[in-house]
Amino acid sequence: MRRNPGTYLRKLHRYILSHISNYFLRFRATEHTFMIIVAVIIGLLGGLGAVGIQFLIKVFQELFWGEWNLNLDYFSTVPWYIKILAPTVGGLMVGIIVFYVAKEAKGHGVPEVMESIALRNGYIRARVVIAKLLASSICIGSGGSTGREGPVIQIGSSMGSTIGQFLRVNPERMKIFVACGAAAGIAAAFNAPVAGALFSVEIILGDFGVAQFSPIVIASVMATVISRLFLGNFPAFEVPKYHLVSPVELIPYAILGILSGLVALLFVKVLYGMEDYFEKLKLNNIVKTMIGGLCIGLIGIFVPHIYGVGYNSMNLALLGEMPWFLMLGLIFLKILATSISLGSGGSGGIFAPSLFLGTMTGGFFGALVHEIIPRYSATSGAYSLVGMAAVVAGATHAPITAILIIFELTNDYAIILPLMISSIIATLLTTKLKKESIYTLKLVRRGIDLFRGKEINILRSLNVSDVMNPEPVIIRPDLSFKEMLELVVSSPNTQFFVVDHTNKLVGAVSLQDVRRVLLDQEYLTDLLIALDLVNTNVPRIEVTDDLASVIKVFGLYDLEEIPVVASEDKNRIIGAIQRKDIIDVYNKEIVKRNLSGEISGSVKLLEKIQHVDIIDDYVMSEVPVPRHLIGKSMKETSAREKYGIQILMVKRKVSDQNYRQIVPSPVEKLQADDLLVVMGKMKDIDNFKHSG
Repeated sequence: MRRNPGTYLRKLHRYILSHISNYFLRFRATEHTFMIIVAVIIGLLGGLGAVGIQFLIKVFQELFWGEWNLNLDYFSTVPWYIKILAPTVGGLMVGIIVFYVAKEAKGHGVPEVMESIALRNGYIRARVVIAKLLASSICIGSGGSTGREGPVIQIGSSMGSTIGQFLRVNPERMKIFVACGAAAGIAAAFNAPVAGALFSVEIILGDFGVAQFSPIVIASVMATVISRLFLGNFPAFEVPKYHLVSPVELIPYAILGILSGLVALLFVKVLYGMEDYFEKLKLNNIVKTMIGGLCIGLIGIFVPHIYGVGYNSMNLALLGEMPWFLMLGLIFLKILATSISLGSGGSGGIFAPSLFLGTMTGGFFGALVHEIIPRYSATSGAYSLVGMAAVVAGATHAPITAILIIFELTNDYAIILPLMISSIIATLLTTKLKKESIYTLKLVRRGIDLFRGKEINILRSLNVSDVMNPEPVIIRPDLSFKEMLELVVSSPNTQFFVVDHTNKLVGAVSLQDVRRVLLDQEYLTDLLIALDLVNTNVPRIEVTDDLASVIKVFGLYDLEEIPVVASEDKNRIIGAIQRKDIIDVYNKEIVKRNLSGEISGSVKLLEKIQHVDIIDDYVMSEVPVPRHLIGKSMKETSAREKYGIQILMVKRKVSDQNYRQIVPSPVEKLQADDLLVVMGKMKDIDNFKHSG
């Protein structure tokens, strides 16, 4: 009988897909290689996202203004009614996307990414990628006074989150993937891979101690490669070579840092004030975005510099080709325009507007300085460059990122000293006057304390009762030194708590106190009792205290063990807690949270492959019930005691292809067709599988 060739092709197709899937799933279970390869993928997609939004912005510029490459000269030829109509219609389209597709696309995007990491372990809806891409492109392309860097960050982060969700990774990996996407966005937007990686660590994760820094760097580099491939290896701005003319010039740069900090604070205040204003308006949300667009159009009739991202105006200021009075005016007009665009419900970032404000602040101030001391100062362009970093640093509270971005734009160390001075001063000023940055303030206004959502606060969820030893070593005040010495030799403890005849805690005798007597006052050993050595200045903690506060007490007093007293009676000891016990329970909680995030994906993987690597030498595997255990209860198997493995789940056959998953109780009896999901070392699992 002759077979249809199509049948062979379908079988071959299924065979190839099955093997690819198996190889992929095996690869999924590894750690370092897996993270690196996925970071490469996220970097590529993030770079394409950055290229894509620049392309779409030009598409909508052509649609709204009839020009692919908009510049200030072109706006002088545009009729006044187009200047009003374009941003108004753009506001209408943005409003529809934001309020009917994805509300996360509203605003500047970075706070939404930070919130997802802090509270949802990096989970971001996949639709945010498309919604943010379209909404921001339309907003900027139609003349909205926002930046494209914020959207690129959110788009890249959404891509990283979507990939993490598809791969069913644990929360820690998910956060790293989101950070990879953010790094890719900034790197591709500015052609600055180092700044991209540092932005992600400094702002998105807010933790320079992040363990998985390599994937973030790789994603940043890959995004830069894609950006250079499509857009060329050109900096985002046209920056001449500037240098420090004289050490005296550091004084004006320090003053510039103060001015930049004040401009950043004004920007933050007006931005959120405008959000509050539009929030109070009793109008449809889409109408609000149209009103915002209308206002931008009215301002743009007279000052077209506020349209869009504003790179043309920034380049003029950096080249020193803009009069000081125009730069001064643009500081306030740009703050107003960006605040209206975002406050009304538009979509875009605040990073580019911050750069714009810094450029104009520095240019205006630099022009005055050069007029006063021309021999000892550079031209206004140098101050524009430094001001860019200073305002960004002040607004975002991220001076390292700001300094590195400008350095990568110039590729020149000559201006690095003024950059550092102005940026650090601006950051110190803004953090002193306002605790929250332009990003974190949005979260605080929503009632979200960003730092409480971090994993470092695991100890706050654990109480003293979780690790307390209810039987501390207690001694009498009249215990002789010889008896005390015998107790010290036979006990692993380092603290011995002294209580009087009414069970009132007097204090503690430490191992160091006993050693000191033996070394320095051996002739007194026959005369001393416990009360002579007791330290009455011993900290006391209550059973209801959380471990985060307890670990601080350990640090203050440099002790290894602290007494636990009753809440109703601070003199009655009910237990003790050791420093090592807190460290142990913290490590166990970290492992438990990671495993809980992996468990569902790992169980699913076992349908495809024989075992999944979990941590160190431990693997998860699916094995049939050994014959000699059929009919026995879970307790009777003694799997942990005899074989050193843990039975996590029982998969019970209910039909030919279907299994019911059971988390077994100690009395659950195993059946002949059961499959056991077990965890342990590979050799122990093999011993269990072939036992009996």
